[in-house]
Order: sequence, then structure tokens, then C-alpha cells
Amino acid sequence: MFEYIKGILQYKSSEYCVIDVGGVGFKINISLSTAGKLGDVGKQAMLYTYMSVKEDDISLFGFSTREELSMYLMVISVSGVGPKVGISIVATLDPSTFSLAVATGDYKKISQTKGVGPKLAQRIVLELKDKVTKEMKSNDAKVLASEDSEIATATGYISSDAISALMVLGYSSTEAAKIVRRVYEDGMTLEETVKKALKSAF
Repeated sequence: MFEYIKGILQYKSSEYCVIDVGGVGFKINISLSTAGKLGDVGKQAMLYTYMSVKEDDISLFGFSTREELSMYLMVISVSGVGPKVGISIVATLDPSTFSLAVATGDYKKISQTKGVGPKLAQRIVLELKDKVTKEMKSNDAKVLASEDSEIATATGYISSDAISALMVLGYSSTEAAKIVRRVYEDGMTLEETVKKALKSAF
């Protein structure tokens, strides 16, 4: 219903804030990390929002960036992940780190979040891996096509996913492709390729 809310910050804590828009105060649930990114009380603030509607409750959840909101919507689509747990995950892992963890099957990274045990973390990876991988490929496709496509596609789908994972971490498409081409061996999994590539880069 609300893409974002922009107004004067009237109150903030580690759990929620209140933004005044035309004399109406919106209570928005936030994470500690989001609270830290908000300005001072009395100043203008804006948060991207999601409205959770239940039979006995309507709540707003706010995020500093559109990417965090997109990640949140993806996370709460997983069975067993409610709005509160979802916001905890966003507070613990930034979108890039989360995407890499899901793409490489690193459920232990996700289980670092308060309220997320190993079983739920594994379910998150299982239900979101295909979607995250497709989004990573989609986001990087144009960049990869404009660079050295021969390097990027030389070792097939595993290396392509590994290149995308490295790009999420800040490597250029050319750097990522060269590193993956150097370390990849037939039969290696995506996780093995990424780990070896990261070790090789240092």
C-alpha cells in the first residue's frame, strides 16, 4: 500500500520510529541498523515500507534502501519466516551478503541471525536459491555481455554463478571472470569455486 513514507522524524528507538506526515504519525518497525541510518529527531526522514496485515494487527516495517525492502519481501515469502524474523535477518545480513550466502548454500551464515536456527536457515536456502541465482544472473547479464564473454562462459554454469557471486562482493566482471577461470576445475561445486576464488584473490 505504501511504497515509502517521507516526513519529519518524531521519535526513534532500536525497535521502531515515528514519522509525521501531514500531522499523522506513522509508527514503523525498524531494525537497530536502520535506526542508526536515520537522521536526528526533528529532521526529515524517509523509509521504504512494507505493511503487514493480520486479522488482529496492521504493522509497518521500514527499510533504508529499496534493496533491503526487496530482500525482506523475499525472506518473508519463505514458510516459517514471519515479519519479525525477517527484519532480524535484514538487520544481520546486508543484501549482498545474504544473496551470496543463499547462492552458495551457506546456511550457517544465515543462522547467525537471532531467531533463525539451522533448520530454518536451510529452508531459506532451499526455497530461495533458484530465485536468488536467477536474479544475480539477470543483474549481471548486461555487464558480463559487455566484457570478455569468452572468459565468462568458458567453464559453464558453475563458473557463471561464481562470477556473479564475486561481483556481488565488489569485483568487476573482468576481474571475477579471470579469477574463476584460473581456479575452476571440472567437477567443482559453486561453493568450492567461490571459496577457492576468494583465497586466490588474496
